[in-house]
Amino acid sequence: MSAIYEDRALADKAVEKLRIYAQPQRLMILSCLLRGERTVSEIDTATSIGQPALSQQLAELRRGEMVKTRREAKQVYYDLADEQVALCVRSMEAIFSGAVANASDLRTAIGEPPKAAPTLTVAGAAAFARIER
Repeated sequence: MSAIYEDRALADKAVEKLRIYAQPQRLMILSCLLRGERTVSEIDTATSIGQPALSQQLAELRRGEMVKTRREAKQVYYDLADEQVALCVRSMEAIFSGAVANASDLRTAIGEPPKAAPTLTVAGAAAFARIER
């Protein structure tokens, strides 16, 4: 993994993704889908965006590969495209809701398990010694 400052193409890609996230209605849709797959009418009910704008924003999210669709009869179901999108939305919800104050809080909020403390390993005969009192 290279740092963004080292790779212009990576920076351009990041900016394009951030542009998609940086629209309030699209972010609301992504947040709604974080809770699971939804139909257009379910997204509309949850977000109150309104049908014309909702269709436009869903199309933009599809073009940006942020959502995936599944058709069942006449219904189209929308879901987040992958775990990276989910992680980004969970992170934004945690940070901008004021629920986190530091990196540890963020790991907890987005579901990343905290790193385990290093364990002390003892090699040799001392590893098998048993002390009884």
